[in-house]
Amino acid sequence: MIRIVVITGLSGSGKSTAIKALEDRAFYCVDNLPAILLPKFIELCEESAEVMRVGVGIDVRGGDFLKSFPETLKELEKRGHEIEIIFLESSDNILVKRFNETRRVHPLAISGRILDGIAKEREVLADLKKDASKVIDTSDCNVHQLKRVISEYVRDAAFSKKMTLNLVSFGFKYGAPYDADIIMDVRFLPNPNFVDELKNFTGKDKRVSDFVLKTELGREFIDKFSSLIDFLIPNYVNEGKSYLTIGIGCTGGRHRSVAIVEDMMKMMKKNKYDCELQVFHRDENRA
Repeated sequence: MIRIVVITGLSGSGKSTAIKALEDRAFYCVDNLPAILLPKFIELCEESAEVMRVGVGIDVRGGDFLKSFPETLKELEKRGHEIEIIFLESSDNILVKRFNETRRVHPLAISGRILDGIAKEREVLADLKKDASKVIDTSDCNVHQLKRVISEYVRDAAFSKKMTLNLVSFGFKYGAPYDADIIMDVRFLPNPNFVDELKNFTGKDKRVSDFVLKTELGREFIDKFSSLIDFLIPNYVNEGKSYLTIGIGCTGGRHRSVAIVEDMMKMMKKNKYDCELQVFHRDENRA
């Protein structure tokens, strides 16, 4: 049996990045393969004992071949293969911005407006989206974040049996992380942004960290939140969860949230949870 992950979705939503993420996970990948050729491609993969994971990029460039794609997938499932569809989408304004920045031509708007092409593409791909195993909105997602989401989704026991724990600091003014399982709002803590000698530094700076954490309120929060994490993580691990993302948010994502994440990281490393710890400061460098 071969695990087949289909990457599809709207043009400009990050399909090339997703394919690269699959390649990093040892998937044998091919992009823009006509649906009619997929069964033959899988037959060739079956002849190799080394190919157990395949990534396939499918989009509107497939033209009329898309119409036969659902039947093609059913045929492969009958042959015993595991098939998953990851559908990438984004908001219209973000897609237009990406096309304008890269000066690419939308495949369905060669002689018309980009928005018209996007609307038509949504219509053409509607059935694929309904059948998707996972839908990912990349509107507020950079390349590195998307690769992480894809990588975590497709990870399996061949790579690691440990749960991946992501600690993410962020600013609510830029939106909450779309992939967060738990979000903690720390805007009630003292704000260094209103202190002239601190506002130009981030939560990694000891002076900022002390300002946030060494108050009575800061110490009480860390104590209570640490107890909650101590309770949650072992239970998530025992439940078999592959990954857990905890978002810590303040107003701008530069001071309080960063300080909290850095402190929680030290605590987690000390407690040696049975998981892989990763830390991301999404908005640390934003103005």
